[in-house]
Amino acid sequence: MFNELSHIAALIEAGGDITLGNLDALNRCVATASDEAQCLAMLVRRKVESLDNLLRRLDAAIRDAYENERFIDEVNAPVASNSRKPRR
Repeated sequence: MFNELSHIAALIEAGGDITLGNLDALNRCVATASDEAQCLAMLVRRKVESLDNLLRRLDAAIRDAYENERFIDEVNAPVASNSRKPRR
């Protein structure tokens, strides 16, 4: 398994970090990855997801962040936008 997590390994070797643990606010396991400049991904472990699969998703999310500039945030709820037009 761990030989396949090349993007996680490269991130750590370059001075970045990953965090894995329970987030009390969600009462769920969360995996995060960041480099020296930004947070690349924050993933919430799915109810039937193995730890192995969560780490594989994190590895893929790191790759996606660097290759496509897509940053995944499953922790913070999206902020609803106000679609009303401003008053004049």
